[in-house]
Amino acid sequence: MRLIAAACAGFLLAVLWMDLMFDSQVLRHRGPDDLPEDVLESIAAYYHRATTTSQPMSYLIAVVMAILVGALSFRAVAGDDPGWLLLVSAVLVGVPILLALIRTFPGAVRLGSRVGGRAEQSRLARSICRDHLLCLACMTGFLVLWVAGGAP
Repeated sequence: MRLIAAACAGFLLAVLWMDLMFDSQVLRHRGPDDLPEDVLESIAAYYHRATTTSQPMSYLIAVVMAILVGALSFRAVAGDDPGWLLLVSAVLVGVPILLALIRTFPGAVRLGSRVGGRAEQSRLARSICRDHLLCLACMTGFLVLWVAGGAP
């Protein structure tokens, strides 16, 4: 189960990397101003493909998240991992999954649909980028902890 959890985390990191290749465009435009139209168009087109037109492939991410939670649950019940490892792992995995379900994915669908004006779309693009940076840190922390620092 350790290998399955690590593989799921690796897959999710790869997805985050792809997302951040587009999200990173907002980092060059700090401040309260709206993002330039070409930046919004690029990011929105990506999220339209990733969240709407790629069905059923976009469900794969949710399936991998479920497998990861299942693997951690199995380790909690049947494994001999220390409680602190499971608790920290649950937080490092749970935060990105809940954030994705509650805020990031719905925001990406809205941005991909180009709902709202430039100010709203700029807010969504910046929020998605921040979410993905947090998720990247959490998933990287989980992978390092689970692979390098976990129990044998």
